[in-house]
Amino acid sequence: MPSTAVPLLRRPTLLVLARAQLPTRAGTFTAVSFRHASGEQIEDIALIRGALDGTTPVPARLHSECLTGDALGSLRCDCRDQLEQSLEALAREDNGVLLYLRQEGRGIGIANKLQAYQAQDRGLDTVQANLHLGFDDDLRTYDIAAGMLAALRIQRVSLYTNNPRKIAGLEAHGIDVDRRVALLGPTRPENVRYLETKRVKSGHLL
Repeated sequence: MPSTAVPLLRRPTLLVLARAQLPTRAGTFTAVSFRHASGEQIEDIALIRGALDGTTPVPARLHSECLTGDALGSLRCDCRDQLEQSLEALAREDNGVLLYLRQEGRGIGIANKLQAYQAQDRGLDTVQANLHLGFDDDLRTYDIAAGMLAALRIQRVSLYTNNPRKIAGLEAHGIDVDRRVALLGPTRPENVRYLETKRVKSGHLL
């Protein structure tokens, strides 16, 4: 009988460019940058905790950049909460990795994200705002993330996420997600509609 296996999508071949120690509030990690095999550098980085031996699933987090939340402390989202929770959880593990992916605003960029905020201030939710601007609700891709993990010789992960699309994105590019670990942050008046939209419209497991 013909195989029913879904063919894997191609992931880029990435190489490690540089490693440096990065002491953080959560603990000390090794920060790693990457380049394409052709030589072109990428802007995404990995934060590694401990030694990655590749024999067991590695605790992992894919974190998409959120300038307003991660750096400026915005309460409109839960991004900073998830980033801090992930780093603290990984710091308690023997090993682990956080990939910081430069996919601002679910892939639409900071300028468009602020336009989406403006639309939300007029009453739209996060999905409606993206569609109003002519974008899909989520433009993020996970081929680079899979390439980064492969460059670190990681093929199996325990993934810190509430987003099934991240699991599907990694597995489509040949990374096995052994299990999912939930990330549950605080609900605030400023982000309650955002979280409910994530759950109802985007399928997040909250």
